[in-house]
Amino acid sequence: MKFNLKNTIKAFFVMAVVMSQVKCSSSSDPVENPPVVNPPVVVANDVDFWLTKGNQSALLEKQTVKLGFGTTVNAYANIEVNAAQKYQTVDGFGYTLTGGSVDVINQLNATKRTALLQELFGNGENSIGVSYIRISIGASDLNATPFTYNDLATGETDLNLDKFSLEKDKNLIAMLKEILAINPKILILATPWSAPIWMKDVASFKGGKLKTEYYDIYAKYFAKYIQQMKAEGITIDAVTPQNEPLHDGNNPSMYMSATDQANFIKNSLGPAFKTANLNVKIIAYDHNCDNPNYPKTILADAEAYPYVDGSAFHLYAGDITALLNVYNSYPAKNVYFTEQWTSSQGQFEGDLKWHLRNVIIGSMRNYSKNALEWNLANNASFGPHTDGGCEMCKGAITITSGNSFERNVAYYIIAHASKFVPMGSTRIESNSGGSLQNVAFITPSGSKVLIVENDGSATETFNIKFNGKWATTSLDAGSVGTYTWK
Repeated sequence: MKFNLKNTIKAFFVMAVVMSQVKCSSSSDPVENPPVVNPPVVVANDVDFWLTKGNQSALLEKQTVKLGFGTTVNAYANIEVNAAQKYQTVDGFGYTLTGGSVDVINQLNATKRTALLQELFGNGENSIGVSYIRISIGASDLNATPFTYNDLATGETDLNLDKFSLEKDKNLIAMLKEILAINPKILILATPWSAPIWMKDVASFKGGKLKTEYYDIYAKYFAKYIQQMKAEGITIDAVTPQNEPLHDGNNPSMYMSATDQANFIKNSLGPAFKTANLNVKIIAYDHNCDNPNYPKTILADAEAYPYVDGSAFHLYAGDITALLNVYNSYPAKNVYFTEQWTSSQGQFEGDLKWHLRNVIIGSMRNYSKNALEWNLANNASFGPHTDGGCEMCKGAITITSGNSFERNVAYYIIAHASKFVPMGSTRIESNSGGSLQNVAFITPSGSKVLIVENDGSATETFNIKFNGKWATTSLDAGSVGTYTWK
């Protein structure tokens, strides 16, 4: 048989065409070895994240990065949050509303003024939710001039307090009413810088001591103040007997030893509140962390103890662990953090780190019920203040003109907590160590909040671990993040 190559090739070509037509005749036939197309990876956003950087390139800025909880193993450090382990409930975060703050805020035009108060005390998306404020009973050193509510001519006395008047604080009272209209639940702590001069052993707003023969009259002064503020629609939640009782060089100021304060509370202030049926907390001390023995002396007094709700601290000296020292000695009594200033000569990054580490995270991890920065607002010259009052205290807000203001570092220090941790939240367990200082909370609505400050000199990547899963994030050196999730 003769082999015909030409015919064979032709037959093979015809067969190939026929087979290709058969394959293409049905679109339902499976395709052999289809190309592999991977679906896009979808990351669920489980954690919201707000960031402030020390270099101010981000200022309480909500981040768009998606943070999802998962179980992919990595080598990063964990901050593990445990909502089952609960500690103290939180009363709030805020500032001192000084008379000077009121003066400068009132210099804004009506639109800007209303907007600022809403931003500070409201709970909207663009508000920071301040929930606790401190005010002075009479003037503080950040009023334009010193005064009390019972100032008399030299040599006069007023044993019945007939000349007692809140008139000099009418602007403060008006602003408090506006704030309460925005946030009716805000807590107010009231503190005197000095008793009326006629009750003191020196004829000056500055320094001196309260004469023992006026203890009962001064206690009635407190009671009358609380009652008249209540008549104005303003409820005072708590008082301290004296601002910085061991610092008598301010204007105004008054010295009060621990023994004297214990005697005043047990013999006069506590009984006066009881007689007047005033359900107002008495918080002892209100001074630096270097002297925990001062509040311990008062709490060790068996007669003073029942009248005292707890102790208040500042941190111009000492260590924030003083709060835990006192709390561990008297765990039935509360501790509070009521004042810390930022200086006109301070740097944003350094102040952000120090205050987040100590005032916010430190106070909370040492059982504080609140955390307050000092002055809410002042002008570009760091006024007003009394003659001899603080000349370097920088407000959270600087009023620069009638239609503008600036937000300073203290604004962001408080906002990283106040915006996310409302009154009634509870501190929960979170491990802390190394550069990543942190504190965690669960809110009344069940949201979890973690505040983290990178105290180191390099960017830190870490996991937020919760209920066996983790989300991975990072913070630049000197930055603070607030993370929230359901």
